[in-house]
Parts: sequence; C-alpha cells; structure tokens
Amino acid sequence: MKIKAVPAALATLAATTALVWAVRPDKALAVLFVSKDYLLEMLSILPPVLILCGLFDAWVPKRTVERLMGEASGIKGTSIAFLLGTVAMGPLYAAFPIGKALLEKGASLYNIAVFLCVWAAIKIPMVLFEIKFLGVEFALSRLALTLPAILLIGGLMKLWLDRDPMRRKEAPAPHYPG
Repeated sequence: MKIKAVPAALATLAATTALVWAVRPDKALAVLFVSKDYLLEMLSILPPVLILCGLFDAWVPKRTVERLMGEASGIKGTSIAFLLGTVAMGPLYAAFPIGKALLEKGASLYNIAVFLCVWAAIKIPMVLFEIKFLGVEFALSRLALTLPAILLIGGLMKLWLDRDPMRRKEAPAPHYPG
C-alpha cells in the first residue's frame, strides 16, 4: 500500500466502524478493541522485520541473491525459498517485507511465491502441532497435497506476472537523503 493510500484506508475503517456503531452498537466496542489489539501486535512485529530487511539490503549483495534465488537458480533457489519459509517465525504479514526485499535483490517471482506459500502453510512448529493433534497420517497427507499446490501456485504466479509487464510494477527502492 502506498503511503498516500493510508489516510483513505483509515477513513474507510473509521466509516465502517461508525456504520457498525449505528447498526449494532453492542458490537462497535468489540470492533475497536480487536482493532487496537491487531494494531499493537503489528507495531510490535513489523519494526524488527523492517530493520532486518534494511540490514539485509545493506549487507547482502544483489549478486548473491540472484545466484542463490534468481531466475537461473533452479531447484537450489526453490529449496532455499522452501527452507526460509519453513524455519520462519511470525505471522504471514511479516513475510511480505522480506519477500519484497528478496525480489528487489533479484530473487525470482517463482521463488518468492514459494517462500510466501511455505511461510503460510508449512512452518515446522505448525507441522509438529498438526502431528500432535491430528496425527502423522493427516499431517503427511496434507503435506503431500500442499507441496505440489505450492509449486503450482509459484509457477502460475510467475506465468501471470511475467506475461504482463504492467502487473510487475515494483515499488521503487527507498531514497535515503544524505
């Protein structure tokens, strides 16, 4: 979301909350409390993620990311994307700045899609809880279905976004004065 869109988004949220207040005043306070909780959660998670993205940008050369996760990286790049997604901690929205940083450094769209899908669906702690509560057979069956789906999603994203240059508008790199 562009910075200019933030006031419009906040105004829309405020209008929606006012509408809820008018229609269901008993629910409006709950909406405000849930919104506050999510805002505080995001404010506690995103700053460290953005700092790490800045350090990644400063310390990791573009050539390294292109070599390890770029268009020509093949199975090695996909494996790295898979590994990064499975060992990651935190909510999915923390993965988007990392994905953007990888994309700007030359990672392929396919590997970024794999990274994001794996982050969302196959984190190691989540799989362990799944085994504990739903059983090994269920967990392995879900993984057997999820893995091909992730690879298919990555391929489709690459085809769709690479075909139309207007869709692959990447945000310009931040400009730091000084």
